Amino acid sequence: MSNKKPANNKKINHMGKLTLTAPNMSSPMRWVNAGWNDVLRHPAYSLGYGFIFTFGGLLMMYVLFKLGWAALIPAAAGGFIMLAPLLAVGLYGISRRAEENKPLDLSVLIPNRFAEPRQLAYVALALTLAFIIWMQVALLLFALFSHGHTLALQDFTSYVFSTKAGLTMASIGTIIGTIISVFVFSISALSIPILLEHHVDAITAISASVRMVLSNPGPMLVWAWLIALYTAFGLASASLGLIVVFPIMGHATWHAYREMVERPKV
Repeated sequence: MSNKKPANNKKINHMGKLTLTAPNMSSPMRWVNAGWNDVLRHPAYSLGYGFIFTFGGLLMMYVLFKLGWAALIPAAAGGFIMLAPLLAVGLYGISRRAEENKPLDLSVLIPNRFAEPRQLAYVALALTLAFIIWMQVALLLFALFSHGHTLALQDFTSYVFSTKAGLTMASIGTIIGTIISVFVFSISALSIPILLEHHVDAITAISASVRMVLSNPGPMLVWAWLIALYTAFGLASASLGLIVVFPIMGHATWHAYREMVERPKV
């Protein structure tokens, strides 16, 4: 399948600073295919990055297990994924360097090579706050419905699916988690790649991301669904699948940005 974007897509001027191009319904699969191609072109960098990301997530789960909070591992895994758009900055750098046919090295991870590192920090703060809020909600729900008792992971799973209180807790948590996830997706779908290349402020980058989500609900919902589907597969394989899934979706996010946001003028 070609990775070229259609020439007839609508151009949008955003705040006089960015030129946006509306995606179509075939765009999300095109981005995923491009993500696969980047992983195949640079497997050592991409899969190495995926391994580090996955190891960090597993380490967080291990710490929760050792602290006796194993029941919070599912919520923590979901929260960790909320930070993925930020943690994928190195993958964006790999894709950018590759499309410029420049050699790859660890400099793709150096913040001072980003166009607006300080503005990027504001987006990082917003994502971190979303993660903290989600974990606080999960802790509160767990405390309310378990009456303060700690549960082993297997007991927690049984509690959630076999008791009325557990199902209620899971339902409320799912609704709140979905709302937070939609917020995270909306502000980060494009904002972080934008700030890697464009000299704009965080508000401009975030508003451009939100604008594209709201004005193109069909393609962006498909994109969000694909991210959720791939992530679920990665988590279902004891998180080891994320070693491959995370780089694919990180590279794909860069190609989504490249299709929807015009390159900065030199």
